[in-house]
Amino acid sequence: MATRARVRAPELIGEGGWLNTGGKDLTLADLRGKIVIADFWTFCCINCLHVLDELRELEEKHRDTVVIVGVHSPKFVHEADHRAVVDAVARYEVAHPVLDDPKLVTWKQYAVRAWPTLVVIDPEGYVVAQHAGEGHAHAIERLVEELEAEHGAKGTLRRGDGPYVPPEPVAGALKFPGKAVRLPGGGYLVADSGHHSLVELAEDGESVVRRIGDGERGLVDGTAPRFSEPQGLALVPEGLDLGYDVVVADTVNHALRGVRLADGAVTTLAGTGRQWWQGSPTLGPAREVDLSSPWDVAFFDGRVWIAMAGVHQLWAFDPAAGTVAVAAGTTNEGLVDGPAAEAWFAQPSGLAASADGERLWVADSETSALRWVSRETGTVHTAVGTGLFDFGHRDGAAEQALLQHPLGVTVLPDGSVAVADTYNHALRRFDPATGEVSTLATDLREPSGAVLAGEDIVVVESARHRLTRLRLPEEAVAVESVAHRTQRAATEVAPGTLRLDVVFRAPGGQKLDERYGPSTRLLVSSTPPELLLAGAGADSALSRELVLNPELAEGVLHVSAMAASCDDDPAVEYPACHVHQQDWGVPVKLVEGAADRLPLVLAGME
Repeated sequence: MATRARVRAPELIGEGGWLNTGGKDLTLADLRGKIVIADFWTFCCINCLHVLDELRELEEKHRDTVVIVGVHSPKFVHEADHRAVVDAVARYEVAHPVLDDPKLVTWKQYAVRAWPTLVVIDPEGYVVAQHAGEGHAHAIERLVEELEAEHGAKGTLRRGDGPYVPPEPVAGALKFPGKAVRLPGGGYLVADSGHHSLVELAEDGESVVRRIGDGERGLVDGTAPRFSEPQGLALVPEGLDLGYDVVVADTVNHALRGVRLADGAVTTLAGTGRQWWQGSPTLGPAREVDLSSPWDVAFFDGRVWIAMAGVHQLWAFDPAAGTVAVAAGTTNEGLVDGPAAEAWFAQPSGLAASADGERLWVADSETSALRWVSRETGTVHTAVGTGLFDFGHRDGAAEQALLQHPLGVTVLPDGSVAVADTYNHALRRFDPATGEVSTLATDLREPSGAVLAGEDIVVVESARHRLTRLRLPEEAVAVESVAHRTQRAATEVAPGTLRLDVVFRAPGGQKLDERYGPSTRLLVSSTPPELLLAGAGADSALSRELVLNPELAEGVLHVSAMAASCDDDPAVEYPACHVHQQDWGVPVKLVEGAADRLPLVLAGME
């Protein structure tokens, strides 16, 4: 068996304590004899949610030898709230122990630089592998099988049940609902994300009329359908006969579904059920093109626009032609305005078209921004927000106002926009006529969307598992202003030449797939753009010399890396291939005499 690097694993420490352990605090000594996979995640991060789903099969298959430990490492202030972490663990059905590390103590001990990062610890307590980003489940499973054989032979592997203790189930008709629409005949249709179904509620917003879906995860059409964490809903415009009445963003199924309200029959409109990866088609017949975590949908300019949170883009589905295509965004994560094809988004999660059809409003969650797309010019604009690392609750002029991870937008009768300011537990308002931001309501709990009902607005309080009806106030709520920066510390680097090395080693039994050209890709940019004097752009090499502007004190390096590897078996004519992918947003501080090399681990050990 190949010799592998081993580094003693630091202890798992977090001020928030442990979840899913029945109240027991765990140590690495308690886990000795098990293969431990530490999953550094934060619940705002769509890539982290993808990894949770990637790990489910491995977790079940190796339940007697493997213990996955989620190390929750917050980006936003709200994510450092222990109650919010408890909610997130329940919302995403995390079936393993979770350490709540609000001050990033364990994150720093393990020198983690990105969400998500997976660290494999062997049964003797040594780190043997580290992987950043998505697409590593197959490689980790192969390593697990090697470790099972190696430590089984040595007598250092301990089989049996792990320390996971499931939490008490959430009771009630709704469980972490996503978004809602007002039905033409009265009442509401709600995406009941935690129950993997849709629920029709009566006019009171509480009484259940019917449920569409049986509550089990699945991608099943017909009158006995199944969904997987559905989020966004859009009513088909009146007079448009498509054979269905509602379009659903079926998020974890990576699909769009159509629902016929007369009998609850469901049809898959777009997506294959597989997640989109770099290199996959970006247009074509809708049922043949992969999607990636569609979070919301809205009819705009004759098509169904999709907030494609998983790839930081907007896509559009043409119901007449039965096709789907990218409409805006590059897959780079950040806040860049301009022509749709050049704009950057960061987990767009809410959509709403203006009453005149001229603007598509976008809740761009990871940049804590309110954006909009012009129908006339096809350009992307930012109304509120400055970037990935600045957020808070501040009203006033839009150019200095702050949001915190908004998930929903609703156009109000006067043309202004209500924003479900999720991590501020508030409903905010942006007035395009005055350029002012105000607060309509507070003391909501993770609002994720809202819908108008006469003179009222009905808010989806996701973490309170309910709809809340509010009278639209004539005056704004006075709120004390707060501003935040992400808790993640900036990396000190020297101005001038900086060597960027993305570390990637193909998993055991695999090799880089170079049959059709380069198997790796590296894209580098910066905020502000003038931070990089040289080294920006795309290339196939995973190492590059950057030149940082000595006249700037700080900024953010945006690094996107991809590597494709295939099973290395000459006897197999068509080997299985796998894509490893990660985006880093690295805050840097320029300090004379600091490091002149920046290593980022995609897979392997630095």
